[in-house]
Order: sequence, then C-alpha cells, then structure tokens
Amino acid sequence: MIQNIFKLSESNSALFGTALVMTVIALGLKAETAKAEFVEFEDSSQITQNLDNPINFQLQIQDASQATTTKLADSQVSQHDITSNPKNKLNLSNSNILPVEKLAQAEKKPAKSQVTSVSQLSDVQPTDWAFAALQSLVERYGCIAGYPNGTYRGNRALTRYEFAAGLNACLDRVNELIATATADIVSREDLATLQRLQEEFAAELATLRGRVDALEARTAELEANQFSTTTKLQGEAAFTLAGADGDDVDAEIVFNERIRLQLVSSFTGKDKLFTRLTTGNIGNSFVDEIGTNEGRFAFDGPGTNDLVIDRLHYVFPVGDKLKVTAMASLGAHHFYADVLNSGLNTGGGATGAMSRFAERNPIYRLGIARSTTGIGFSYKLADAIKIEGGYLAKNGSDPDQKAGLFNGNYSAMGQLVFQPIKRFKLGLTYINGYDPGDGTFAFGGTGTNFANGLLPGTEERRINSNSYGVQAQLDLSSKFSIRGWGSYTDVDFNGGSGDAEIWNYALALVFPDLGKKGGLGAIIAGAEPYAGDISPRPANFENDTPLHIEAMYRYPINDNISITPGVIWLKSPNQNEDNEDVFIGALRTTFTF
Repeated sequence: MIQNIFKLSESNSALFGTALVMTVIALGLKAETAKAEFVEFEDSSQITQNLDNPINFQLQIQDASQATTTKLADSQVSQHDITSNPKNKLNLSNSNILPVEKLAQAEKKPAKSQVTSVSQLSDVQPTDWAFAALQSLVERYGCIAGYPNGTYRGNRALTRYEFAAGLNACLDRVNELIATATADIVSREDLATLQRLQEEFAAELATLRGRVDALEARTAELEANQFSTTTKLQGEAAFTLAGADGDDVDAEIVFNERIRLQLVSSFTGKDKLFTRLTTGNIGNSFVDEIGTNEGRFAFDGPGTNDLVIDRLHYVFPVGDKLKVTAMASLGAHHFYADVLNSGLNTGGGATGAMSRFAERNPIYRLGIARSTTGIGFSYKLADAIKIEGGYLAKNGSDPDQKAGLFNGNYSAMGQLVFQPIKRFKLGLTYINGYDPGDGTFAFGGTGTNFANGLLPGTEERRINSNSYGVQAQLDLSSKFSIRGWGSYTDVDFNGGSGDAEIWNYALALVFPDLGKKGGLGAIIAGAEPYAGDISPRPANFENDTPLHIEAMYRYPINDNISITPGVIWLKSPNQNEDNEDVFIGALRTTFTF
C-alpha cells in the first residue's frame, strides 16, 4: 500500500492526499470492522437503499486513472459513484444494498392503492431518508403508490422491478401533466432526474411494458373469441348409479344421466337472464316401480334424452331493496323466495339433497311445472325482515278454457322472513291455490297419491286450497346446522261438498365442509305430504304417517367433480303401514363447469 501511495504522489498530489487519508482510516479500523462481509460489484447498475444507515467500506484503487472522488462525512457515505472496476468492494454489513443476482427473485407484492399525501404513509418519519423523496414525488406529482394499510415500507429494499414500476408511474404522470398543462409545471431539474432514471432502468421499464403489451394482446384475443360479452355458460352433468328394493318393488339397478346447460346473461350488470337447456334419461326415478312420488330424486327429469328449455327467467332489481323475478317457463316459488335450507336446496340440481323432499318444504312446490309462468318479488323491509310474494299460473301460456293467467290453476304466495341474528332465520308462508278440475293440484313430485289431487268426487272436482308453512334454519357453527319445516294445507273440493287436510314436516341435520372443504353431509327425517283426513272418505283410504329418512354425503374430488352416495328409507309408503318398506340407494357423480 505504501508503494502505491508513493506512486500516486508522483502522478497526482490530490490523489496522494486522498489515499493518505484513506490509509490512516483503514489502519485505524477496529477488529470487528475487519470481519465485515464484502460483496464484489460486477455491475455498476447495482443500487443502494436506506443510505441513512452507516455504510463502512474499503475501496481498492487499482489505477489512478479510474479513481473516483468520494466524500466522507463522519465515516458515512452521503454521495458516491462506483466505477465498473470488478475489484471495487463495498461493505454491506449495515446496509440494504440489493445485489443484481437477487433482483430477478422479486417476490409477488401486495396490491397497491394510490395515496395523495405523505401523512398517509404511517411508517415514514420526517427523519427518514425516504420522507424527503416521498414529499417531493407524492405531494408535487401524486405518482407514488403506498400499500393498502397506508404504509410505504421505506425500511426494506425495493427490487429493481418495483422501483421501475414506481418510476413508470411517475413518467406517465409527468407526461400527462406536460400534455395537458399550459404552463411549465414540471421543472427542468425533475425532467433531468427522470431522464437519468429512465436510462438507468431502461431494461426493467422495457420488460414491464412488454408484459403489459402481452397482457393487452391476450385480453383482446379473449374478447374477440368469446361466446358473448353479456353471457356466461354454466354446466352440470350428473351420472347416477341407483336402485330400489322392497318386497313389493320390482326394479333393476340402473345407470342414467342428466345434463343442464344454463346461459346467464346480464345487460346492466345488475340484472340476470337465465336460459336453461336440459336433457337426460333419468325420467321420474322409481315412481312407476314404487307407485308413489315419495323418494323421487331431486335431479330427475327428461327420460328420453330430449332437449328442452326448462327455465327462462329474468331477474332485475328495482332500487336497492326490491328484486323482481319474471318467469316465462318453469315458474316456481323457490326461485324468488328464501326456502331456509341452504346447501341442500339447489333448485333441482345435482349438488344438493338426494331427494326432492329433502331440498325444501314441499309447500314451495305448489304450482310448479315446466308450463308454469308467473312473477315474484323479494323486498327487504328492514335489516332483519324480508317480504316475499308471487303469483304462478300453471298453464299461463295456454289460451284455452280453464287455462291462461287467471282462469286456470294458480298459486299465490306471501312470505315473511325474520333474521334477528346472522345464524338464525325464520320464515312464515301462506299460499292460496286453485285447480279448475283438470288434476293439476300437486306438490311437485313429492308426497303420497292421496295428497296429490287424487281425491274422490265427480269429474268436476274443482279444488280451492289454503296452505300455511313455517321453516327455520339455525347455524350453530360453520360446520353444523339444524333446519326444520312443517306445513298444513286445507282443501275444499267439489264446490265445498268435500274437504281434506294435508300435512308434511321434516327435521334436517346438516354438516357443511364435512371431512373436507366443500363437503356436505346431511340426515333428513320427516313425512312427505300426506292426507291426514278426507271427507267423504274413500273405501281404500289409510291415514298412516309415511316416514322418509334420508342420509347423504357429498365428497368433492376437486372444484368441479363431486361424488355423493345416498340412501332413502320409506316406511309406510303411500301412507299405508301394510305396504312394505322401500329402500332407495344411489351413487351420484356430478361434473360442474
């Protein structure tokens, strides 16, 4: 080192003085300083952060012609320029300098939100080195973004790409000001600084802009090739292996399918038009073999793989509290009303309950048919109260006699839903119905034969009905829920010369996320709609209580495939205890897309 100093004294006295001072400092370093780690600079584009921390260094000058003047103030670097000489070394033990080889390993950062004042950046103090820079950039040009919690994180290193992103924002902001301003808002000094930064981070800026261009190109391609800008496709396919057994049942094991393709369109962003196509060969489950609608699958339907439009609804809001549902095909009360059985009720889908009865209180099925048209609404009266109502006409599109909107079968519903706390809901329901005598009074494929319009009398058996229902849902935790319902229907027929009463009730224990997130277990027990009394009483009438006990478990293979085994036990089917018990088993595989 002494020899190098003498060589410097011969060539340049100024450099000789500088080298002499550095030699004295180096000789006076403490032992712990000598143990400091050194990182060799291979690229002059390396940047330093947090220069308010002391940076102890040792600079080895190999050639006087490459020497660079460095100011020293209290053994801290306040300003420096490092040449690209590979022998230059800098002590990083007390600094946050980020080496070039680590810049490419930038981790994904939280989303940023714009701030407009330094006071919003809670972790930047007036004494911090970042404060002056933020004050200059944010308050003068408003181009730097902080994190959502209002912090700038000036106490950690920024990757070159993070820095380039902030620089790019400032460049865009300054260009915007220049393009729109009528005066010189941006100073020459700031322009010079931005130009220098732009040259320094040219590679990173080019990479960022290239990624943006690629993303815009991909977005444009998707928009050009998408099915519709207003419509989304929702699909569901169900494969079912099922069988029914009992002493009075003659049924084989079957494998069948049901497919739904639903188009959901929106024209305002708040409305929805539902157009659903359905096909399948599942038919009416085992109704023909058992002789009753009890135990019928929730997801059955077409039996010959004919493609039908079985839902055409338009849902739209009126203000902030009212939602209206217009139904041109497959009108039903559960489409607009809360049935208080979340998870199990899927509107005849293949991801919920195994049977129609377990989906919801059968009172909501009064008036349902593919030919049904109608309208419904849900109005939020208060935070804890909803009022819901609707009108359905089973043959509303048919202009014949005993049909149409007002001269055929109709079902008018009103409902109050109370939710005093988040985990508890209670619904009170009333439905007034009329059947002109064409045998269309029914509980939508649930219940015994006597409960579904097979009442004694003449051919003109006009039916007036008044139904009252109550249902509740109590979520004791996120993984255990208790639901229950009951309903009573008072029926007058044959001009008041006959009457009947129809009952149904159930209790359900539901286990969301059972075994796995997205799983669903349930046990449902109750009585499907049955006639408790009929007057005049037919000769073959029995009013034994028909029990329905169901257990099912939906296991999600992934987000799009689930397997659901289930079993249904029917005791005293068709409300006759002399009938042998029936057992229905199924293994359902559902694909959603």
